Amino acid sequence: MLISSPATRPTRMSTCTKPVIASVNRCFDGRVDAVNLEHVLGDIQTDRGNLHVDGSPHVIRLRRTTLWHFRCRERAPSTTSTTDIGYFSIIQIVAMVQANFGFSLEIPVSFGGEPSMQPVTRYAKSGDVHVAYQVFGEGPVNLVLAPPFVSNIENYWTFPGLERWLLRLASFARVVMFDKRGTGMSDRVAELPGLDQRIDDLRAVMDAAGMDQPALLGISEGGPLTALFAATHPDRCRALVLYGSFVRFSSWFPTEEALAAFLGYIDQAWGSGGSLPFFAPSLANDPAAQEWMGRFERLGASPAAVTALMRMNSQIDISDIVSTIRVPTLVIHRTEDVTINVEGGRYLAKHIPGARYIELPGKDHPPWIGDNADEIADAIGEFLTGARVPVTVDRVLATVLFTDIVASTEKAAALGDRRWRDLLDNHHATIRRNLARFRGHEIKTTGDGILATFDGPARGVRCACAIADEIKLLGIEVRAGLHTGECEMIDDDVGGIAVHIGARVASLAGASEVLVSSTVKDLVAGSGLRFSDRGSQSLKGVPGEWHIYAVER
Repeated sequence: MLISSPATRPTRMSTCTKPVIASVNRCFDGRVDAVNLEHVLGDIQTDRGNLHVDGSPHVIRLRRTTLWHFRCRERAPSTTSTTDIGYFSIIQIVAMVQANFGFSLEIPVSFGGEPSMQPVTRYAKSGDVHVAYQVFGEGPVNLVLAPPFVSNIENYWTFPGLERWLLRLASFARVVMFDKRGTGMSDRVAELPGLDQRIDDLRAVMDAAGMDQPALLGISEGGPLTALFAATHPDRCRALVLYGSFVRFSSWFPTEEALAAFLGYIDQAWGSGGSLPFFAPSLANDPAAQEWMGRFERLGASPAAVTALMRMNSQIDISDIVSTIRVPTLVIHRTEDVTINVEGGRYLAKHIPGARYIELPGKDHPPWIGDNADEIADAIGEFLTGARVPVTVDRVLATVLFTDIVASTEKAAALGDRRWRDLLDNHHATIRRNLARFRGHEIKTTGDGILATFDGPARGVRCACAIADEIKLLGIEVRAGLHTGECEMIDDDVGGIAVHIGARVASLAGASEVLVSSTVKDLVAGSGLRFSDRGSQSLKGVPGEWHIYAVER
């Protein structure tokens, strides 16, 4: 083994370390403390003034998982104070040396070893659920990484290519990554969440990490989550990056037969790593990679949880909302991606206003595997560290709820003015109590009804159902309708075609009935809500036919 132990680290810098220190100093604007750096270079085997391994000069073999904490001198010559610049892997240091000084780099390829140091796993509280997350990197940009369908943030660091890729992100960003509820290190739950709850979890992680307006990186199935968050909360998202992602599940499994085959693998062989060729064909014949993949599966989620997750994912369709994304967006996809069809990425790039699209060669799905893994990370860094374009938050994605008292004129005439006013007061109080319960925002009253908005469609539907049920106790009934779309923010009011559609959907409802547009139905996939089909309807003043569904309860 060509790595010296801590006990054999040199007490003085050898001749060969001096140019390396000079090179690294250039990378850090001359601020790296050479004494600290010497301890890093103590892990490089040297001989007669040359860095070498196996007799080949100018090649360095390094311990794969070592992370070091650096101090750097303040640039001002009048002070001798030092500042922490955070944790960097030995890989990062030598990569900088390679770029600036010309040495080659060799890393032992082994899978599953315990890293000597990794970010501390912490927990953010989202309702009653604990969501595991890690923070690493000291770059100028805050970046939240939304994972693929299953993950385990501690296991990530045992795969050398993934570790290296994460640290490349950390070179330009302060990165947060997390395990979705029901997966990895996060709490197991009785039912896996829909997109509403996932948005709540993402926001809880952002708040716990002290990130008010980070960039979001959605990888694969993490893409729909980050896209919906960016459209709904543009004030909390400075930029969006979507890698290997999609708007419809059919980009992942185009047929029921293909999904059934994967569900069969989950039931019969989950944990074996046999899914590796489906995600990373370039490593299909690598036994060590398959061993790691088996551990990834086992630590990511149980077979039953993965099955439930895939069935929920099969209902994902965000095609109606991607055009409402207003934050700067980068879409990256590999042309021959074996997991997510490239048309998924092309659709996103075409329909997100102003999106930049990068299509790269390759078949592997994970961005950290393949010959252009570094190119993908560098493209993300270039996009996020460029000049920031301010986001004008005057249009947001929202779920609009309209309610209306059925036969209100007849009821008012029967009760008289005073009793009708008392009934209206109780009606409004009931609605406001439920709006507070489901985090709705009252926009205005509309005579004998109300207009409200929600940042999550499932909450809006459940609120409408609760209102309809509780209002009946007052001796009256309401109709309700919901639609999700881009709304124009006008002082304390909202406008736009989405509001008109919501009003027209509500007008079709019967007594105590809650109707929704197909957009709402698609976005609440996995929420447990059930619907009956009311067919295509013409909405007065709105072009085209609209598919309408009634909420079953």
